[in-house]
Amino acid sequence: MAPARRAGSDRWRRIAIWAAFLPLSFVLAQCGKAPGAGQLAANSQASMGDSFDERFPRPQFKDRFPTASETLRELHPADAPAKRTAQAQPAPYRVASLEPTLPYQRPPREDQTTLVSLKSSAFPYLGNNPRTDAPFLDVSKDGRRGHRSYGGRVYWQDTTYNDSRVLMHVPESFDIRKPGVIVVFFHGNGATLERDVRDRQLVPQQITESGANAVLLAPQLAVDAADSSAGKFWQPGGLKRFIDESAGHLASLYGDPRAAKDFANLPVILVGYSGGFVPTAWSLEVGGLGNRVRGVFLLDAVYGELDKFASWIENNRSGFFVSAYTRYTQRHDQELMQMLRQKGIAISDELDGSLKPGSVIFMKTPDGVTHRDYVTHAWTENPVKEVLLKMAATPDLTRVAASAPSPASR
Repeated sequence: MAPARRAGSDRWRRIAIWAAFLPLSFVLAQCGKAPGAGQLAANSQASMGDSFDERFPRPQFKDRFPTASETLRELHPADAPAKRTAQAQPAPYRVASLEPTLPYQRPPREDQTTLVSLKSSAFPYLGNNPRTDAPFLDVSKDGRRGHRSYGGRVYWQDTTYNDSRVLMHVPESFDIRKPGVIVVFFHGNGATLERDVRDRQLVPQQITESGANAVLLAPQLAVDAADSSAGKFWQPGGLKRFIDESAGHLASLYGDPRAAKDFANLPVILVGYSGGFVPTAWSLEVGGLGNRVRGVFLLDAVYGELDKFASWIENNRSGFFVSAYTRYTQRHDQELMQMLRQKGIAISDELDGSLKPGSVIFMKTPDGVTHRDYVTHAWTENPVKEVLLKMAATPDLTRVAASAPSPASR
């Protein structure tokens, strides 16, 4: 019985092994055969959209250029958000030191020069011409308004009297905590701020190179025109409003908006070149700054308004007056000198030392010096720089009356 039972069990074991391997053999045999046409047709739909071009189609025009509603606004430097400053950390414990504490040092920076539009600048101007007491804009044609200049030519408001910008300059060495001044520069005829005041006459550069603690304000007058109109500087208080509005912008340019009050109270030096004599004279007469005007410097500019210059010189003996002239203005300068001598005011004909309160100087420049180049070449190279150097040697000219310190002065 035992051998028969063993033979039966062996047979069933072989049947089980054969049954287990039979499906696998079918699979291996199938893998060795090429797919039939039916199988290829059945799989054709599955391969659609699987190529590179189909999976990554080329962008259409509308995909490459977003619509107007999707386009980001162009960001200009002035629109850029201010850099985030690190959160203030709790102040560490202070430890007594035997070494003296160094005074605050303002971080170094570069000269800052910019153009700013001000409501109080010379133009646009819709008031009267004080010379005639008639509206300044006295010509109208085809919907345009204009002004007939002293020479008879008509200049239009939209092209000549519509620029309210002011050239502002703060030298890198300027320190609001020290005695300083604001130089207001009135350019001559046929000028623009960029082409002439900044690039040709080098007024910002001369102020920086002088080393004087001074900043610059140069309002645009009649744009590139033979006209000396003063615009808003004809109006009572015009110069004071101009300084007041400029103060905040100068403080921002300086890098400390808290200094606006300090700038608003700085003494002022008026510099008039050529046709700039009109706004200079009227600013002295009705500008509203009183004895805060510590000096007047005319560059071949005494073409008229002699009574206003003479009155200011007589009544403001704490300031200086300098007129440098060529043969073009010699007659008027001599007439003004005669008016002052009759008032008993001493006059000098050379700038050989420091400018002192009450100095009155008239200097004739040699023949060959041209009127056009006078702001950079008069009796000396860069005369604006030279006068500021002489002025800086006299602290009384730049010192203001003591007052409560502002945040920037503390």
